[in-house]
Amino acid sequence: MRSDFSRREFIAGLGILAAANSNLSAAPFQSSSTSQTPRLGKSPFKIAVINDEISQDFGHACEVASQKFGMEWMELRSMWNKNVANLDASDIAEAQRILKKNNLRVTDIASPLFKVDWPGAPKSKFSPEHNQFNADFTYDQQGEVLERAIELAKKFSTDRIRCFDFWRLDDQAPYRKAMNDQLQQTAEKLRKIGLILILENEFACNTATGAESAKVLSGVPSPAFMLNWDPGNAAMFGEMPYPDGYNLLPRNRIGHCHCKDATKTAKGFEWAAMGKGMIDWVGQYKALKRDGYHHVVSLETHWRGAGTPEASTIESWAGMKGALEKAGAL
Repeated sequence: MRSDFSRREFIAGLGILAAANSNLSAAPFQSSSTSQTPRLGKSPFKIAVINDEISQDFGHACEVASQKFGMEWMELRSMWNKNVANLDASDIAEAQRILKKNNLRVTDIASPLFKVDWPGAPKSKFSPEHNQFNADFTYDQQGEVLERAIELAKKFSTDRIRCFDFWRLDDQAPYRKAMNDQLQQTAEKLRKIGLILILENEFACNTATGAESAKVLSGVPSPAFMLNWDPGNAAMFGEMPYPDGYNLLPRNRIGHCHCKDATKTAKGFEWAAMGKGMIDWVGQYKALKRDGYHHVVSLETHWRGAGTPEASTIESWAGMKGALEKAGAL
């Protein structure tokens, strides 16, 4: 991994980022320079999709999001078979051009920060043998991943960087304070430059559920540390995410929301198309709206029952859109 930005470019870009933040508020189809679907601006939420849930072809993913879904927001994770943290200067310039062409803004940098084993602890049984979303970084590289994510946040005019809480341990208690300290120090570093660290609850990591999220938020008091609430991940760990998990969360600490569904089968928990699983997304959207949440709700399909990522995401978007409409949030 390498950075193609100079320190001077980074510092100069912070002013641009601050200005941008103040303004933030699978059937084939024919692409066009204008949207064929009414925009979603009436929603109290910023409605987005994670780009690689559609395609590794970033141009095509943006066309689908903008022209087929009518979205104005995109979450960046991997593209052109590269993790976002490994994009070079030419990749970034091309991504910026594509986003502008499709009238899309970036919600956050969905980085793989801290999705690694905690040093000195037993190796997690969830630690993968192969990379995920084209990311394969060690704990010792996390400082570089963070710096890269900061640079990318500036380049893409977003104030949020996603992280995780290290691969899950059978007993995290001996390491919990040190992990909280790591999250606190990172959030404070971001706070000083106007950025926010959003922790995703992930069933394979030490913070999996709403209950665990509430504990970590309590232990990491930085105002620049918020939760990327993921009801699907909580469900996969066996929690009823809404209302049970959600009701444990401090509402003012929710800074992002991922949208996917899950179902319980004879084999265990599996992903499902939005609206076809066990999660009460209508209730969840109503609660978010009631509680004054105005940040992102981002489609993270994961389910592949329609055969391809694009077809599955199109079907899941239909379910997500229906739930938003029923919740009075569209």
